[in-house]
Amino acid sequence: MPQRSPLITPVLIGGCIVLMMGFAIRASFGVFQIPIAEEFGWPRAEFSLAIAIQNLAWGIGQPIFGAIAERFGDRRAIVLGAVCYALGLVLSAFAITPGSMQLLEILVGFGIAGMGFGVILAIVGRAASDENRSMALGITTAAGSVGQIIGAPLAEGLLAHFPWQTVFLIFAAIILAALFALPMMRSPAPATKAELEESMGQILGKAARDPSYAMIFLGFFSCGYQLAFITAHFPAFVTELCGPIDPAGTLAGLGVTTTSALGALSIALIGLANIGGTVLAGYLGKSFPRKYLLAAIYAARTVVAAVFILMPITPESVIIFSLLMGALWLATVPLTSGLVAYIYGLRYMGTLYGIVFFSHQLGGFLGVWLGGKLYDIYGDYTLVWWIGVGVGAFSAIVHLPIREKPLPVATPPAPAAAA
Repeated sequence: MPQRSPLITPVLIGGCIVLMMGFAIRASFGVFQIPIAEEFGWPRAEFSLAIAIQNLAWGIGQPIFGAIAERFGDRRAIVLGAVCYALGLVLSAFAITPGSMQLLEILVGFGIAGMGFGVILAIVGRAASDENRSMALGITTAAGSVGQIIGAPLAEGLLAHFPWQTVFLIFAAIILAALFALPMMRSPAPATKAELEESMGQILGKAARDPSYAMIFLGFFSCGYQLAFITAHFPAFVTELCGPIDPAGTLAGLGVTTTSALGALSIALIGLANIGGTVLAGYLGKSFPRKYLLAAIYAARTVVAAVFILMPITPESVIIFSLLMGALWLATVPLTSGLVAYIYGLRYMGTLYGIVFFSHQLGGFLGVWLGGKLYDIYGDYTLVWWIGVGVGAFSAIVHLPIREKPLPVATPPAPAAAA
């Protein structure tokens, strides 16, 4: 009887560490909305635009770092990403104008790309066996949620003792510390001989001509819109609009006595619920069509967001929304990345998924930027929420026609016969 390949490997552990530490910092930026705006007197849209640019740079950088990893090596791409990430945070700590902050977030966004899903999931996916791949991608994605649990409360706690500039410097050191996980990330590349003989140009050409790839690209847009908007604006949304916290209630007993603390807690709860959601998505991806799972997740997000904004905003509704949305939060990532790997192969998974992820970050850019812009115009986030509901419904529909079958690998031309 053949021995089964292990699910937990050094590559999986190292990938989880890098994603966890990178996402802990990324998920905390919404906590800085109010402190930075109040110190400089910036409109809400200014720092929102900085975070939006960060998301867009992340999306642009993802296929670039995927190609760097596939051409020069996975670990070199991660080191370059960590250096960009840390340098961007250090320089941002000295930014005093909206323009300089927004410009420097390009560097931070590229850093997130180098330590993010496109590079890490490709490494883990190539190292995992066929039977373990979906689950391994789910576990790795869930590690990003562990970072989210840590990041926002850590930022909130540090801001109670240090100015935001010092917190940025501390976060830069944390990013560089993630590089100690690199020795574990020696990933094999179990691609077929035919896959290895196909060039990146051939694979990209096949994907570009495939309507299913376009549908995956378009469907991932709403995921970025919803996630980035909530990460960047939900703490401020809760701080300003949530009803009072009962001083004798459970939340106060846990030390959450202000709506500001509740806003940070909500991001952590989203991350906590998402651990189970992404692992479950990875598990289900082994047995059920990924396109139908993705359609179901986007439909559920649409319903949860619509019901939440229609109901009174209370501490209880914030907690319930955070747990429900958290269960659906990154559950799309192992399914989308697994779908790309299944249809188009493992050899250039990082680049192909990186291009799809660009759509995610286009949505993220609009979600964050529109959140700040429409807040400044209307004084609330209602319109931005309903746009998110609409794009979520679109994504649920667009995944249904995807052809979930591996594309045939091109056969290299036979050598010409001698005259």
